[in-house]
Order: sequence, then structure tokens, then C-alpha cells
Amino acid sequence: MEQYDFGIVGLGVMGRNLLLNMADHGFAVAGLDLDEEKANSLEKEAAEGHKIKGFTSAEAFVKSLRNPKAIMLLVPAGRPVDAAIASLLPFLDSGDIVVDGGNSYFPDTDRRFSELAEQHIHFFGMGISGGEKGARFGPSMMPGGDAQAYERLRPVFEAIAAKVDGEPCVTYLGKGSAGNYVKMVHNGIEYGIMQLIAETYDLMKRGLGYGDGQIQETFEAWNNSELHSFLIEITAKLLAKKDEETGKQLVTLISDRARSKGTGKWTSQNAMDLQAPVPVIDVAVLMRDISKYKEERIEASKSLIWKGEKDTVETSSDVLKNAFYFAMINTYAQGMAQLTVASKEYGYGLNLEEVAKIWRGGCIIRALCLEDFRQAYLKNPELPNLLLDEKIGESLVNTQSDIREVVKIAVDKGIPAPAYMAALGYFDAYRSETLSTNVIQAQRDFFGAHQFERIDKEGVFHAQWE
Repeated sequence: MEQYDFGIVGLGVMGRNLLLNMADHGFAVAGLDLDEEKANSLEKEAAEGHKIKGFTSAEAFVKSLRNPKAIMLLVPAGRPVDAAIASLLPFLDSGDIVVDGGNSYFPDTDRRFSELAEQHIHFFGMGISGGEKGARFGPSMMPGGDAQAYERLRPVFEAIAAKVDGEPCVTYLGKGSAGNYVKMVHNGIEYGIMQLIAETYDLMKRGLGYGDGQIQETFEAWNNSELHSFLIEITAKLLAKKDEETGKQLVTLISDRARSKGTGKWTSQNAMDLQAPVPVIDVAVLMRDISKYKEERIEASKSLIWKGEKDTVETSSDVLKNAFYFAMINTYAQGMAQLTVASKEYGYGLNLEEVAKIWRGGCIIRALCLEDFRQAYLKNPELPNLLLDEKIGESLVNTQSDIREVVKIAVDKGIPAPAYMAALGYFDAYRSETLSTNVIQAQRDFFGAHQFERIDKEGVFHAQWE
């Protein structure tokens, strides 16, 4: 029987494209799907010379793989992952490897890691970013699990990953759920930057009076600057798309009720558990939630009226560009700071220089600025926050006047820009030697005798306030 190097369970778009990518790089690969049509058509999609086979039987699929067997699951998160593992277990041997390539919640990955370890099966949680095109031609991948077992996976993953300066956008990140956790925060940052881009579009359109063509050209120009990134690039492209029926810009015909799959919410919730503030990500989740209340927003728009600034405001596109840069850098900084705290809390041992490096290509949040982040962590691996890097901090100091101007425009015009405001608020709070939280401490002691610390002497105190 033909022995295959790697197997994937779930032959949807991502699974098929990853298998074809592996076959392109000379690996013999197998796929398993209960849908007979998907299994049979896999071989028809393969190029001449590819060693690739589809299965509908879990037993035949597992037995076709060389030892130690390496199997990736690309099925929906939650119960389908557990069901897929259960279907494979009777045919697995000690030392075999199962990789969950979906967006599983990291505590689920820790549970599966422990359960399979008891049966001497290595389990990996691996975030994959880049969508279907990335899967086919080079994604960014974030694996976590047993370091020694990773050596069985490394040749395959490094071959199929996106490359930047010849370096693959994949690396072993740490034990247990490290990979799923990093992907979760990646998605949180993605939420934040997408919200910032949406607010920028709104500010251009309603605040600055830009026409549709001018907005599209601005994003296209920005992508050829220090703002070069995948999300800016696709925004320029989608703004150029015309609706075939009406001839109008397609984006203007799309509903403003935003959807989500939960990874942004997980990032925000866990950040609060860790007391690692990520306000731009929090706001991005909130705005997707508020978008769902369409009928209430329509009603409120009739009565909750702002009669302030009516005239179109004049400001240069460079001011808006610098404001977006400032907010974007803050969003990355918040996510990376969360990774720093989580790595210590969960014992991941993350190397943030490596994280920044594998995010430079293939993934949705790839951007030119990630090389600056990589250099910052290379220079100081213990850097707690990117804002404390001399070069990055200086760039924010030099652009802070622009985001302040843009936030003022949003306030004066009554245009919602909570992500911009959150980015500026985070920056101002982080750079404040003294915060007003001393008042909160006094309030807590007043109504609940929760005690407080003083700045002039050691110890914990309680006051008789009345």
C-alpha cells in the first residue's frame, strides 16, 4: 500500500488547498471526508505527478499514513473536533500526532492535549491565517504542542508556509495551547484594525467630504507607504468594485450588520481575565455587537440628533494617514502586550520576535510595521510593551497631534470613532505617571472598607470617611 506523509481530515476549501499545497512541494498526502464526492474529487484536482488520495473510511485513511502518523483536523471548532478525534483514536498508535488546525478556544486545546497525552498521542493546536488563498499558496501557521514531536511536522509546515526574505512564516511557539492562543490574539488584532479602517472610511466620507473615488485612491496610495498591509490592500480593492446591476460602488450596498465568529470576543474576555488592557479590540467587538441593533439605530437617528458642526472640515490626508498609523501601532502593541502577560501566566514561553516574524507574511494582519516589531523584540526580548521601544515610541510621539486632530473632527461632526478614541486613551493612560484611580481606591474604601495604599508610607490603610 502507498504510504502517505501527511493526512488531513475535512476536505472543505482550507483542507483541500493545504493538501494541494503539500503535494506541490513533493509530499504524498491523504485526505478524509465523509462526503464521498469531496473525497473522490480531490484526486481529480491534483496536478500530474502529485501523490494525493481521498478516503471516506477513517481506518483506511489512518493506515495509509507512515509512522509516526501526522494528521491535521480542519473541522469546525467545538464538538466536531472531539468527534473527529474519537473517530481516529481506535486506529492511532503511541507517538502519533494529531493537529487541530481550526480556531479552537485555547482551554479546549489544553484539555485535548492532556487527554491525548494519557494515551501517548501528541496533540497540537495550530492557528492558520491567510484564508483559502493562503492555504493554497502559503499561509502563516502558529503551532503549539510537544517540541520534540514538532520535528515530525516541521519539514512539511516550513515547505508550505509563506516566505518572507526566504524565512518560512511558521515556527514552534510553545507547549499546550500556545498556538491557538497566539492565533486568538492575532484575530483580536485583526478585529481592531478592521474597525479602524471602517472608522477611517466613515470619517473620509461623512466628516471630510471625500467622494467614493477619492476614498479608494487614498487607501491605494496608503498601501504604497509605511501603511502597506494586507487589510489596507484589500480595502483599496473592494472599494474599486462596482455592482454589476446598479453600477454603484458595491460596498455602499452592503448591510452594516456585521458578523463574527467569536475569536475577537475570546481575546477581549481573556484579556480582562489577565488584566491586560486591549481597549481597541474591546471596542471592535462592541461595534460589531451594536451594528446588529439596526432597527433601534434607525429609530434613534430620528430623535438623538446632533446639531453641531455641519460644514465639511478641512484637513490633509497626511493627518488622517498619521492618525491611522498611530492607532494601528497601538492596536498591535495591545495585542503583543497581552501575549507577554499570557505567556507568563500559562507558561507558554513565547518568543515575540518569532511571533512578529511569522506574522510578516501569509496572514491577515501582515504589515510592513511587523518588521519594526521584530527588530524591537530582537533588541530587547523582555520588552513588556512595544510603546517602550525607542523607535516605535518616537514614531507615536511624532504622530500624536494628528490623531488628536482626527478625534476632534469625529467629536465635532458626531461621527462614531471609538477605536480611534480607545487608541488615544490607551496611549495617554500608559504614558501617565499618575492616574486618577486614587479616587477609585478611596471610593472603594468608603463604601466597602476595601482599604488602600499610600504614596508616602508603606502598608495598607482604611480611613473613617465620615
